[in-house]
Amino acid sequence: MNALEIKNLTKRYRDFTLDNLNLTLPNGCILGLIGENGAGKSTTIKLILDIIHKDSGTITLLGHDSEHIPLQAKEDIGVVLDEVGFPECLTAKQADNIMKYTFSRWDSAMYRQLLVKLSIPENKPFSDFSRGMKMKLGIAVALSHHPKLLLLDEATSGLDPVVRDEVVDMFSEFTRDESHSILISSHIVSDLEKLCDYIAFLHKGKLLLCEEKDILLEEYCIIHCSFEQFRELDPAAIKGEKRTAYGIEVLIRRDAVPAGIPVSPVTIEELFIFMVKEVR
Repeated sequence: MNALEIKNLTKRYRDFTLDNLNLTLPNGCILGLIGENGAGKSTTIKLILDIIHKDSGTITLLGHDSEHIPLQAKEDIGVVLDEVGFPECLTAKQADNIMKYTFSRWDSAMYRQLLVKLSIPENKPFSDFSRGMKMKLGIAVALSHHPKLLLLDEATSGLDPVVRDEVVDMFSEFTRDESHSILISSHIVSDLEKLCDYIAFLHKGKLLLCEEKDILLEEYCIIHCSFEQFRELDPAAIKGEKRTAYGIEVLIRRDAVPAGIPVSPVTIEELFIFMVKEVR
């Protein structure tokens, strides 16, 4: 069973459309959703959670239709949204007391361990938390009811590099259990490149691609060539280009690079930037 299946998902607004989105997240894997501001990442996660209603398509979460998830199955889903919505007067210690009556599998010992690990003060009101501190509290709560699926919208934003690295390691550890999966959106592409098994590129509401990360990194490369060499390349193999006075930087399939032209590895961030520029 897949943790998440999205088929032909569409949501229309007056000035934006999430258009016919198809995604699959296998159990035990992490899928990274990459896109610029307004690409549709948060819209997708809100549709999955049925916070907003789709116009068409289907969403299946842990084997259940997203609009009719049993209460027990809802407890199997941990959520951290871009805006962590705790009452302003609430403290982390008080959150523990509330959550133990909210989730049947709430683990107070694990929660307290995460508060220490993430340096979250127990008695400071939520209103005095920085953005990064709010995200850390959201992550601690999401993990402490032992979910099978994490839905994370910009969950690493606002964190300093050291804490971000620690949180990424925590997410990796979470999916060592093959029944656990993560969908995570982020502007910090380097986090997703380190963390994810699958990468999906969203641009202006359209899915540019969704593929295994390692396959993407193996399949594509960057070459620097002259204008004459560029004209000899297979146009179907080119995914993007950047022209300068000194030649052309080309994102291309490795199997289509002519002999004698040196290749450079591509990062996920470079791959996304090249592809977005190509479709503008």
